[in-house]
Amino acid sequence: MEEMERDVKTILIVDDEPPIRDILVYNLEKEGYKTIEASDGLSAVNMALEEKPDLILLDIMLPKLDGLSVCKRIKNSLNVPILMLTAKDGEIDKILGLELGADDYITKPFSVRELVARVKANLRKVEAVSSNREVEKTNQDRKKENKIIVGDLELDLDKFEVKVRGETMDLTLREFEVLKFLASQPEQVVTRETLLEKVWGYEYYGDIRTVDVTVRRIREKIEKDTSIPKILITKRGVGYYIASK
Repeated sequence: MEEMERDVKTILIVDDEPPIRDILVYNLEKEGYKTIEASDGLSAVNMALEEKPDLILLDIMLPKLDGLSVCKRIKNSLNVPILMLTAKDGEIDKILGLELGADDYITKPFSVRELVARVKANLRKVEAVSSNREVEKTNQDRKKENKIIVGDLELDLDKFEVKVRGETMDLTLREFEVLKFLASQPEQVVTRETLLEKVWGYEYYGDIRTVDVTVRRIREKIEKDTSIPKILITKRGVGYYIASK
């Protein structure tokens, strides 16, 4: 019984509207999750650092401290998946959220079914990455090198490190996973839908901009000139691929 309780995932819900918190609490607890709540930004930061939840649902428009600032503060201390909730449909909010380390976003009004699916997908992704790290750790004695090298691009899968022309680049875990998936099959065009499914872990729901924003951020870090990318290439109307040169 104690082991089952330890396996229960805790989700921090941050929203200043009680009806939305109530809906999320009801549906997430019905799925077997434990929920904790915060109604303002400052409480959210304190609760996240104290309780260390497994995932955070974070509204952008909050009293005391806005959601983007909350996201930045939490990500500075915790490696926890953050799913942003936004009533604004402006691209800028979504881009900022992803730049600050948010793992995903969903626009209000949202489908509860879709939100629960994304929560599950993000939690599964964390578990998969953690499991892969353990496997890689176990295999380190047998493997001297666990790298993907394509042209100027070098990925160290043990260190989760990316180098371009020998220079180490500072990528988020999500950016690393996107690059790893593409680099493992150079010159193979991968659709946005496939990236959503394989890297984010959920089926295509109609908003592929998450992929485009993440690719844009990767390019800003690895390309000399983002207007003429040489490593991460767009196949117009299809998707993306890594050039093998």
